[in-house]
Amino acid sequence: MARNVEIKARCVDPARCRQLAERFSDKGPEILSQVDTFFYCNEGRLKLREFEDGTGELIHYHRDDDTAPSESRYVITPIGKPNLLKEALSRALGVRAIVKKRREVYISGRTRIHIDEVESLGTFVELEVVLIDDELQTSGMEDAYQLMKVLEIHKDDLLDGSYVDLLEETSGFGD
Repeated sequence: MARNVEIKARCVDPARCRQLAERFSDKGPEILSQVDTFFYCNEGRLKLREFEDGTGELIHYHRDDDTAPSESRYVITPIGKPNLLKEALSRALGVRAIVKKRREVYISGRTRIHIDEVESLGTFVELEVVLIDDELQTSGMEDAYQLMKVLEIHKDDLLDGSYVDLLEETSGFGD
């Protein structure tokens, strides 16, 4: 199972965040439009991500809901016709929520920097430090903290859940 160390934070100044991400990244930005359909599941989170080109990915992941950088374990399965799978999963599991976003992806070393404009929620920055094999989580946490300083991400802006959790909080669903 693939692993990374993640943080998610509110992006108070999107222009500044983009400027810093461009300055300190090796690649990017790649602009993506994504629709994530979250399904009810017993363990972790399950979402079907759809891209503009008609392809998608089924993503299952476990991550502690913590504001500190924390490990996420995930499996990504490429999907050629996501609308057919979405129909099947919707019927079998039920749709928890749909998250629509515009994502800018930057790469800095082994870290993916995402600047996300999430419909109904605002702008966020997310760091995903990719871990290899049996690498200790603390190594990824060190990288995340270092990039947080460089990108001027403050601890007060860190979030402890996912976009689907925020969407449920703001809409009153999930109570």
